[in-house]
Amino acid sequence: MRWLGPEKGVIQLAVAAVLNAVWDLWARAEGKPLWKLLVDMDPRQLVSCIDFRYITDALTEEEAVDIIAKAQEGKRQREDRMLKEGYPAYTTSCAWLGYPDELLRQLCADALKSGWTRFKVKVGADLEDDVRRCRLIREMIGPENTLMIDANQRWGVAEAISWVSRLAEFKPLWIEEPTSPDDILGHAAISKALAPLGIGVATGEQCHNRVMFKQFLQASALQFVQIDGCRVGSVNENLAVLLMAHKFRVPVCPHAGGIGLCELVQHLILFDYISVSGSLSNRMCEYVDHLHEHFTSPVVIRDAHYMPPKDPGFSCEMLESSVQRHQYPEGEVWKLNPDLL
Repeated sequence: MRWLGPEKGVIQLAVAAVLNAVWDLWARAEGKPLWKLLVDMDPRQLVSCIDFRYITDALTEEEAVDIIAKAQEGKRQREDRMLKEGYPAYTTSCAWLGYPDELLRQLCADALKSGWTRFKVKVGADLEDDVRRCRLIREMIGPENTLMIDANQRWGVAEAISWVSRLAEFKPLWIEEPTSPDDILGHAAISKALAPLGIGVATGEQCHNRVMFKQFLQASALQFVQIDGCRVGSVNENLAVLLMAHKFRVPVCPHAGGIGLCELVQHLILFDYISVSGSLSNRMCEYVDHLHEHFTSPVVIRDAHYMPPKDPGFSCEMLESSVQRHQYPEGEVWKLNPDLL
């Protein structure tokens, strides 16, 4: 099975599914939400959960222990702050490609009224349309709020630099996934070219494993690390990425595109703030309002912040009714849509 990966693709996704379920069981056995299980762990016990193979040239086991040990100071205050205020979020739900202008305006207005101050715009289909849409969004949210742009791997390296340079007037904090997610040196070139414009590069939702994250960090190829709750080999490997990001002083702003990812990654960002980074500077977590109704413990957003989950476990249990309706091939959804089979 190893040779079918190693540590990438379907094999890695399956590993993540199984091990994330084990973490869910462990947290339930302890009667704690996963973030609290992680926060309460002794530094050496926590580090023992990480596979350091292939990454000791970037982070050693002793360095990891030292990072967590140093973060013990002020940990209780940070935990209390999260329980009271929550972790800052940004919204991707206002500016998908293809939305008409009137819908963009309405969604932005509604989000602003709900307390959102950080907005992400999808770009990359048509440059002049991107200019128009980014101008519209920037005018709606004002100069004081944060704008990010996301190309979802649309461009080659030179095209990315040229396209984003044209959008620089709207002062995006980052360009997300400007090119192939596997092109570490391409991201490094884009990062170097855009740095004078004050625009960072964000990527990571498609990174296969800790080794890729290691190389992105070593090459200064990204300025914002975007972990994913399911892409790498579960909580274990995400712990390694969080610790490497801290060592390289790169903020973590997770990918969380709805459909259960918000429920999972909220635990990881809480742990990162409380037990690793101790910082909220340039840090936020994506929020997309897709399909949360299928989970027994859906994410709670208050004033554009993730509120810490209180139920034991990893918040990844789906409603049995949803599972049955979508079960392949006997579920109601498949039977009502035979063209999907």
